[in-house]
Amino acid sequence: MFRNKNLKELLAVPSHIFSHIGIIAISALIALSLPYTLGYIAQTFLIYWAFIGNEKIFMLVVEIVTAVVLIVVFNYIAWIWRERRKAAAARAAGLVSLFSSPGFFARKRNRELKESQGIARDIMVIGSTGYRTFANSGGELHNVVRNCREARIMLLNPYSEGADIRARSISDPEITSSRLAEQIRESIAFLKMLRSAQKNIRLKLYEDVPFLKMAISGDYMWVKHYHAGCDVLGMPEYVFRHIQSPGSLHNIFYQYFLNRWNSPDIPEYDFETDHLVYRDTSGNEMKRERLWEDGAVIAPEGVPIS
Repeated sequence: MFRNKNLKELLAVPSHIFSHIGIIAISALIALSLPYTLGYIAQTFLIYWAFIGNEKIFMLVVEIVTAVVLIVVFNYIAWIWRERRKAAAARAAGLVSLFSSPGFFARKRNRELKESQGIARDIMVIGSTGYRTFANSGGELHNVVRNCREARIMLLNPYSEGADIRARSISDPEITSSRLAEQIRESIAFLKMLRSAQKNIRLKLYEDVPFLKMAISGDYMWVKHYHAGCDVLGMPEYVFRHIQSPGSLHNIFYQYFLNRWNSPDIPEYDFETDHLVYRDTSGNEMKRERLWEDGAVIAPEGVPIS
């Protein structure tokens, strides 16, 4: 093995030198042949010009073609200039990508980016039920949440007015308030399983209508909008990167998450007792409420037990 390695190293040096010699030889050949090549082109052009120089129709066609080419070239240059300005504005806002296609390859690239940024790091998530995002084994954040260092997650309170409004706004007849509550139960069961494995998982439940779906990890942030009547999976997903710029939207969305997370109006879920714990701005507990109206407790395996 070492003999083969040394042989490769010995052959690499001459091949590197020979490649430079070849490039120099080709350059010299081109330089020496350039006068003859240009002379041949000029002579050929003069021969043809003697025949077509007095052809008015040909000259008119040349003028029209030249005008069309110039129009296309200048429009292309103007388009490039406009796109560069848009790209500069996007960079100033921290926008690095937009996933608007539900295709397989687009989802695959987006999932790989999330896993590269989220695994073994802290992650912050705002969603509605969380089932298709991380609780389901095919969710785009399933592996990230399972293998993260710390997770702060905010989901919809299944018995809130916001959950009812969200369920009614979706035209799919299978999406009901009870179905949303069932998905939230399964998401909590998944998080409880991770907690039992000593994962640092915290969960809060908000009551208003879902507005943004966000995932923050590393230097990147993924943002979607919960549009009334539309499945969030079909909405475009904006990817922002943290940059040192006062105009970065990453900073604005990050502050939005922190404000929501630290709000005393949004209780934290107690995985041990299945209670909602309300705290003041200093972190002192003010009151507790049982979450599930049927009195059930969610087992780590995902099966409600009474």
